[in-house]
Amino acid sequence: MLLLIIAAVLAALVYLPSVWVRHVMSKNGKELSDFPGTGGELAEHLINRFELSGIKVEETQPFRDHFDPQEQAVRLSPDNFNGKSLTAIAVAAHEVGHAIQFHRKEKIFELRKKYLPIAHILNRVGISIMWSFPVLGLVLRSPSAMGIAVGCSLLLQLIGALAYLIILPEEWDASFNKALPILMEGDYVAESQLPNIRNVLQAAAFTYFASALANVLNIGRWLLLLRR
Repeated sequence: MLLLIIAAVLAALVYLPSVWVRHVMSKNGKELSDFPGTGGELAEHLINRFELSGIKVEETQPFRDHFDPQEQAVRLSPDNFNGKSLTAIAVAAHEVGHAIQFHRKEKIFELRKKYLPIAHILNRVGISIMWSFPVLGLVLRSPSAMGIAVGCSLLLQLIGALAYLIILPEEWDASFNKALPILMEGDYVAESQLPNIRNVLQAAAFTYFASALANVLNIGRWLLLLRR
């Protein structure tokens, strides 16, 4: 019973950041008819304005907004690419902020290149251990040994998720040193909308970390394992 309570509390802590990010994005996702263009059109405009040669704008899958340095592409989810909302405008400016970091070859953009592969490796190893549980159960035949395996898998995935905190300064720079000044100085949004824009930009900065943390737990699988 105690293990189930601990698992439930851990699951809540793991999922809360992701829930908060989705809530902020959804809350500010209402279409605003007075906006002159969509998020995709704003991204195109900013790329031209800052002369980011070679950078393109593409539509991608839902909740997969990102800047791809290899393909040199700002990719926006359908709602943000086609939408006229505070979320669409803020997210488009945030991703263009990453494109500016890349184009200017800023040192802070190197954080992603240096530490993101480490986070991916730790996460993959942790997931591999998790998927090997059926085989490990047959080989080890020991509840304590299986408990250690569960703990190692969870720990590796958590460390991998926490590694995303290392690249948070890069995300924060894209939001508050790039996107927010651009939106404010260019009068792209009204002053009354700035508090909500700041909230969306904050959520955009935490998106990677929140998603990585949420992926740590498949609550159903973990609860079944812990009950055993």
